[in-house]
Amino acid sequence: MIIKLLVSGGEMKPGPALSQKMGPLGINMGKVISEVNKATTDFKGIKVPVSLDIDTKTKNFTVKVFTPPASELLKKEFGLEKGSGQPDKIKVANAAIEHIIKIAKEKEPDMLTNDFKAAVKSILGSCVSLGILVESKDPKEVIEEVNQGKYDKEINSKTIEASEEKLDKLKEDFEEVAKEQEALIKAIEEKKAKEAEVAAPGETGAPGEEGTTAPTEGKEKLKKKLGKEKR
Repeated sequence: MIIKLLVSGGEMKPGPALSQKMGPLGINMGKVISEVNKATTDFKGIKVPVSLDIDTKTKNFTVKVFTPPASELLKKEFGLEKGSGQPDKIKVANAAIEHIIKIAKEKEPDMLTNDFKAAVKSILGSCVSLGILVESKDPKEVIEEVNQGKYDKEINSKTIEASEEKLDKLKEDFEEVAKEQEALIKAIEEKKAKEAEVAAPGETGAPGEEGTTAPTEGKEKLKKKLGKEKR
């Protein structure tokens, strides 16, 4: 019997989902967690797909670890907790083509392709959704350049180390992008704040009613109270 799981590398913990799958089989949960954590310790801090091959008769099992999703590997490579919430506008990192090749090499064994260039383009696709620039460009542009053969030398030799000079230039480029994004992020936050003000009128009444000091319902109650006092 095969059970597939997605766990935090080296930090798997007991939970309802695991209990539902393992409980009926009578497998020692503590032993499963220990073995999975031991097998995934190299991927600590990121999500890792694993499968448990269980012999339901003997209760023995083996753990098989697959490479993490490309998005997880990219986040680990650049120290990101998450990708961009607006990948078309806000960028979170600037990768060299060598970074992409490195991750493509890690993912290649689990990919349904014998074409390494296709694996590279798949990782570039993940960069699009995460908001990661590649070679200081939109990853879609880099995919076109890969199709044109611009990076054939690096891809064919599976080069995974970029020069220090190149990395410094990419860092410098991203610092400029970050500065421009600060103004954009500020503008977006200000727009949201204004929209929130319009959507939620204050206690002084609806917008546009000059001199209004209380909602209509409150005014009626006040009139009735004053009428009683006069009597």
